[in-house]
Amino acid sequence: MAIPSPESRRNPLQWLVVAVPYFWLLLFFAAPFFIIVKISLSDTAIAMPPYVPVFEGFSRIGEFFSQLDFDNYLFLTEDPLYIEAYLSSLRIAVISTLLLLLIGYPMALAMARAPSHIRPTLVMLVILPFWTSFLIRVYAWIGILKPEGLLTVLFQTLGILGPDEQVNIFRTEISVFIGIVYSYLPFMVLPLYSALEKLDNTLLEAAADLGCPPWKAFWKITFPLSLPGVVAGSMICFIPITGEFVIPDLLGGAQTLMIGKTLWTEFFGNRDWPLASAVAVLLLLLLVVPIAIFQNQQKKAG
Repeated sequence: MAIPSPESRRNPLQWLVVAVPYFWLLLFFAAPFFIIVKISLSDTAIAMPPYVPVFEGFSRIGEFFSQLDFDNYLFLTEDPLYIEAYLSSLRIAVISTLLLLLIGYPMALAMARAPSHIRPTLVMLVILPFWTSFLIRVYAWIGILKPEGLLTVLFQTLGILGPDEQVNIFRTEISVFIGIVYSYLPFMVLPLYSALEKLDNTLLEAAADLGCPPWKAFWKITFPLSLPGVVAGSMICFIPITGEFVIPDLLGGAQTLMIGKTLWTEFFGNRDWPLASAVAVLLLLLLVVPIAIFQNQQKKAG
């Protein structure tokens, strides 16, 4: 008599627990994504919705597929504006992620090495900005960075600037980097803190007993063991920064070219939904492919 496998004896409720997340992803990610792909293969039209062909039933499915084309994707490769927008977004995202890592790592390390009874308070202070709307926090930086803002007043009070001088960084890439680093810093600090808190401090003590200086112990022990937190925090920050719209729109100038602003302009300014959908699909592929390659390499290394 065959013995039932553990999978066949599994409670139906367990299957339901597994199925619910997949159903959620199918309903709110896969289905909208396929709709965007379909629109990206359509042509612009002065209508509502502003594209053709529109699916009109299974009886005309052959005619529907025959009207789909890749002209929007070909146009993206021919117009340098979109290529520059993608490259500029990647450049800003990489620089911002590096800045976040340089600022967030010392913060996370200090939190991890703080006395255990004050660590929850430090974590609460890191997540405290989330209690305020993201949009309001970005708007607050306008009042700080604009030429007649608080930063100019502070520098004039300290004597760094003269009475008639102003800080002219508003509507530049510098203000965009400031807004991004401020807004995404908790997303970098928390994964780093989670990795650093789990480190065994006896390894550092053993290194010190063997005559290893602190800086060398950091690079040989602390940093390698915290790499999972570094990778997680970098991914969590890099991916949304690449498609960021609010911060470059409010703090950046006309010269700040990012694909999120370009996408918004095509959707709502030019009302070119097919081209905007093609931009969105390529952006998603641009972000998903490196992540998939990284995960595959991690599995091979393991």
